[in-house]
This record gives sequence, C-alpha cells and structure tokens, in this order.
Amino acid sequence: MFSFLLSFVASALLTLLVIKEARLHGPALDSDFMGVQKVHAHHVARIGGLSIFLSVALSSFISIWRVPAMTQLLMSLLACSAVAFVGGIVEDYTGRVSAGRRLLLTMAAAALGYFLLDARVDRIDWMFTAWPLQYMWLTLPLTVLAVAGIANAVNIIDGFNGLASVVCICMLLSLGYVALQVNDMFVLIAALMVAGATAGFLIWNYPVGMIFLGDGGAYFIGFMLGELTLLLVMRNPQVSTWYAALLLIYPTFETLFSVYRRMFVRGKSPAMPDGIHLHSLIFRRIVQWAVGRKEARALIRRNSMTSPYLWLFSLMAVIPATVLWRYTWALMVCCILFIGSYIWIYVRIVRFKAPRWMIRHKKT
Repeated sequence: MFSFLLSFVASALLTLLVIKEARLHGPALDSDFMGVQKVHAHHVARIGGLSIFLSVALSSFISIWRVPAMTQLLMSLLACSAVAFVGGIVEDYTGRVSAGRRLLLTMAAAALGYFLLDARVDRIDWMFTAWPLQYMWLTLPLTVLAVAGIANAVNIIDGFNGLASVVCICMLLSLGYVALQVNDMFVLIAALMVAGATAGFLIWNYPVGMIFLGDGGAYFIGFMLGELTLLLVMRNPQVSTWYAALLLIYPTFETLFSVYRRMFVRGKSPAMPDGIHLHSLIFRRIVQWAVGRKEARALIRRNSMTSPYLWLFSLMAVIPATVLWRYTWALMVCCILFIGSYIWIYVRIVRFKAPRWMIRHKKT
C-alpha cells in the first residue's frame, strides 16, 4: 500500500499545481466546446497525464531505493512508457501530433518492452490446452498490436469526467490482487503505483472536471495497463490468458465495435471521431432527460452522471475476471456474455428503448 499512497499523494498535489498554473499552459487549455465529443462549457487544462507520469516516476525511484533488485525492471518499464506518453503530451500542448503518429509511438513503446522487459504474447490458453507461440515474426506483431491497442482503447473511452480513470483504477487493482495471489511483486507494485497516481488525479477530475486526462494521460495509463497485464499473464502460466481478455474487454470491444461501425455501417474512416460511442449515447439519450440541456451547471452534472453507468458496466467484466483468473472456460463464457450484453444495450439505446433500470425520471 505504500506505493499506492505515495503515488496518490504526489499525484494529488502535482495535479493541483497544474490546475493552479493552468493560465500558463496556453494551448494545453481545452477551449473547443463544439466538437462531436465535447461535453464541457469552461476552459480546462488537458495535461493531467503530466502529474500522473511524474508521480509514477517519483514512486518508481523511491521503490528502487527501497528494493534495489527492481531497478532494471522498473527503469525499463518507465522508459518504455515514456515513449508512449511523449506523443500524447506533445499533442496536448500543441495539437499537432496526429492519431497515427501517436499510435506509432505507442507501438514503438510496446516493441521496446518486448526486448527490454520480455513482455510478449507467447501463448494462448484454451479449455484443456494452450497454444505456444514460439516465433518472433508472430509474437512481436501480436504483442505490439495488443499493447498499442489497449493504450488507444483507453484514449477512446476517455470521454467523460472520471470514466477512463475509474475504469482503469479498477483494472489496475485487479492486476494487483492477482499479482499478489501468484507472488509477482513487480507487477503488484507497478500496478499500485499507477492506480494511486490515477486516483490522485481523479479527485480533481470528478465530478466537476477541473482538469482532463488528455492524450498523454490516456496513452500512458493505457500503455501501463496493457504492459502490466501482459507481463502478469506471461510471467505466470497459472493465470489464464483469458483473464487478460475479460479484464480489458470493455475498452477493447468499445474500440473494435467503433471501428466496425465507422467502416462498415457508416462507410467512413475508422479514425474519424464521432459522438455515438456507448458512453456518448448514454449521455445524450438517457442522462439528458434527467438534467437540462444547455446550462453550464446542468452540462457538468450530466457529464458526472454519465460515468457511473459505465463504471458499473465495466465491473461486469472486472469482477468475474478477478475472481476467476485461473479458470479459462469460465472466463471465455464471461467474455461472450459481456459482448452480448454490450450489443444488446447499445441496440436498445439506439432504438430509444433503453432498459428501464437505466432511465432516470426528468427533473423539472
């Protein structure tokens, strides 16, 4: 818990400093209120990822001082994550780093982790057996695609105050729990550090949204989440690979479904942003009926009321993954059930037939 608390306190203080000095950030202030995915009505600094990254770096150095045996692993992990982080934070400051370049940097970070940390996809578990993956020409692209995909997926679900942060904290705590069960102290400490830093940022991000995670924060947390999940599963064969699949299924399937929807349903580029993600639909077609549409205070309230729906929905995957981390068949069934639930809820909301338990009565 020391790692969690240290990161939490450092991140909370650094994030407050960023907020107080927001006037110095210039281009890092998010003042675009008209974008398809914009749901705020005031100027907000979007470099919350900076305080998270610095807090994790500080915690890593202190952990190295306390446990010198972790020097190589922690420094390598920090170096790899910095590559993913830099593209996002530069975009937050300048707005000139394309999504393609950010993705390439994250892929480069995953490739670096492949060689420095031996973080690679080397098997796929099935009910009664496992498929070993032995060839670099296969494991390297799979690893790069998996880790970079998760980082990009976290950026996609970062649409409302506290949404991506709480979802990732829950996933990181699950990683820490399973790492403790298999006695993987490196993954345990690293997961708690990132979870603590994200929680320190969260107290300023939710519910009012005094600061945003930004691309730097989303890519950094997403990369760390993907890399630590990969390391836990591949370093500990008793942990099923389907634990990783179920744990990360919400942001992963949200991304895959978005690509399918944009390319095959709407005939547009998969990189083209739109406002019909699941969280966007919940915001516009469920929460807006409970709170007014136009006033800034009502907009903030609607924003904060949207995230809890997705927190609970993501826990439908995180909780069974945490409990069933070694049982491949059960994890596979849970993956199928989650995907079915996602599609059912999405279709119901699109057709204005949202389940009654999701609907709040409009306040007058």
